[in-house]
Amino acid sequence: MKKMMNYLRGWMLKTLLIVWCMTTSGVAGAQDTLSLEEITVTAQKQEQSVQDVPMAITAFTGQGIEDAKIESLSDLADLVPSLVINGGKIGMNTPTMRGIHAPYSTFMLSTGLFIDGVPVQSMFGYETTFLDIERVEVLKGPQGTLYGKNSEAGVINIITRQPDNNFRGSLSANIGTWLSSGTDDPLTQAYTIKLSTPIQTDKFFVGIAGKFLQQDGTIENTETGNDEDHREYWFGRAHLRWTPTDQLDISFIASQLQYDSGGGNDNLLESGASNYGVPTPGYRKVSSNLEPENTSSEQTQSLNIKYEINDVFELTSVTARRVFNDDATNDFDHTNATISHMDKDNQYTTLSQELRLSYDNGGVKWIAGVYGDTDEINFDYKYDYGSMINISDMDIDGNTYAVFTNLTYPLSQRFSLVGGLRYETTEKDFQDHIDARQANGSWDDISPKFALEYRPLPGTMTYISASKGYRAGGFNFMATDPRYYTFDEEELWSYEIGVKNTFFNNRLIANASIYLMDISDMQVTEMILSTNKSYVTNAAKATGKGVELELTGKIIAGLTMTAGFGYTHIEFDDFKDAAGDYEGNKTTYAPEYTFNLGAQYRWENGFYARADLIGYGEMYTDRANKYKRDAYQIVNAKIGYETEHYDIYLYGKNIFDERYDTYGSTSINYSDPGEVGLQVTYRF
Repeated sequence: MKKMMNYLRGWMLKTLLIVWCMTTSGVAGAQDTLSLEEITVTAQKQEQSVQDVPMAITAFTGQGIEDAKIESLSDLADLVPSLVINGGKIGMNTPTMRGIHAPYSTFMLSTGLFIDGVPVQSMFGYETTFLDIERVEVLKGPQGTLYGKNSEAGVINIITRQPDNNFRGSLSANIGTWLSSGTDDPLTQAYTIKLSTPIQTDKFFVGIAGKFLQQDGTIENTETGNDEDHREYWFGRAHLRWTPTDQLDISFIASQLQYDSGGGNDNLLESGASNYGVPTPGYRKVSSNLEPENTSSEQTQSLNIKYEINDVFELTSVTARRVFNDDATNDFDHTNATISHMDKDNQYTTLSQELRLSYDNGGVKWIAGVYGDTDEINFDYKYDYGSMINISDMDIDGNTYAVFTNLTYPLSQRFSLVGGLRYETTEKDFQDHIDARQANGSWDDISPKFALEYRPLPGTMTYISASKGYRAGGFNFMATDPRYYTFDEEELWSYEIGVKNTFFNNRLIANASIYLMDISDMQVTEMILSTNKSYVTNAAKATGKGVELELTGKIIAGLTMTAGFGYTHIEFDDFKDAAGDYEGNKTTYAPEYTFNLGAQYRWENGFYARADLIGYGEMYTDRANKYKRDAYQIVNAKIGYETEHYDIYLYGKNIFDERYDTYGSTSINYSDPGEVGLQVTYRF
């Protein structure tokens, strides 16, 4: 760890020195080609420069997303300090932000995901397609004041590109191959289309985007000879925008993501194979008598309305419906016997409505709003154990209501005060139609936030903040003891000090933050002696602390360098159960550090090159700290030629084919192998 810190410190100092030398020697040429692009964000649900928001934010423009070849949330996390996306079954991911991770069995989130203002409220469908994006904002630290439940540790905010008076379109094709695989078919391919056009100038616009992706599997089923984990999906989005007056902007956005894929990327370890009485499988080899499949789908429809009442007031409404169908068949024993098979046909439906009024005048900004949603979840499982079959049919219905406000008030030319408050209440009902179990729960919370901004120099903003994070309670679906049917909310207080600097006429951005988190009533998986089973309870307390650094510099015209580093130390202060005492242990799915180093050169003659070094520290997967994913580093690269109408690139992800598998007590989750390929884009 000390070597890593020394290396990063030296790299950052060298970057500062290079930029300083280039600036003072006058090498650069035209000033506009040497300035970094200013990014405007809506992190506080009002437009601001990212350098003016008193919180740690990593932001990307649409061009930046394409340049870095960010195609999934996992790709995004590689370039965001302190963010990790833990992949699971297709369409189901769980995030970790600053070491905070929600237990898998709750299906809940620690980091919210919002796409054009539409919330993703569960790990079901916690994924998106990065296609025709305007920008992405990753907000770190509790965001409950403005975003509510499931934003305890942060928010990923994705804004797609709006159609306007400009006609634009593109076609793109990717053909690649896995660098290693357990099968004989390592092909990967993807095709995209984007089109935006005005139907009536200044009044009515249409945009569409679509993608098809197919990746051959890397796990061979030696029983059938087929690949076990092939991936295939279709994505489509339509955006209708109507601006009947200069003050009114109405958008209707509909999208669908359809999977037609195999199983997951997991397999048995020696201990797991021993439990089933079968030989330990080879690496990326299974002998399953069941062909796994995943035909899940995700549908979203939203209506976004913005009305500028006058020069200072704006009214915004976001109405949305989101449905995720989790339809899959899995073989958990991975053998040629029927020991543990499962069919599932689950559905998660959310209807949500947010209405807010904002004010912006003379440096004073405030926002006030109301929010409500309705969740309907149906779990329909069939478990085949060979000698018996179990069926589950469970429903969860819930409602959430909230009121919130946020204020930025300048105390002087250098000082500004930021304050926010949200009251939120959630009620849920649980019913098991097979075992005649039922339960209900209600949870509410007041989430405040306070921040003080100070601008000691032009281009420098420092801040200190305190904010409360909150994750609602829920149900233990398989509990047979009524005492464990429900668990309570988790709360944390986060204290942060940060600085945002813009140097050398916007040629260098250097941001840093230090934070401390006090987590109480922590939702953890506890082994209960009386039942000899594990349930989610609020049995733990923990303390987290860390530091984050980000640098972006324009070295010379066309050459940009980036660096990011996040260090997180989070451990249990108090947690023990029937299986042991975990005080002092690190929490699960919380890497000790993350980092990224990158350089990108875009020549005026069309030549393009980019390389990124990405690293993660070791990460434990159990509370006893016996099982983990080791520290690892990968390298991504991209080189090509760009013209006015077409681009061609050679790309590589994990070009040295590094393995970074995740180990549990009985199973392993394989990492994706390296990939190289050719990308061609035509713009019209």
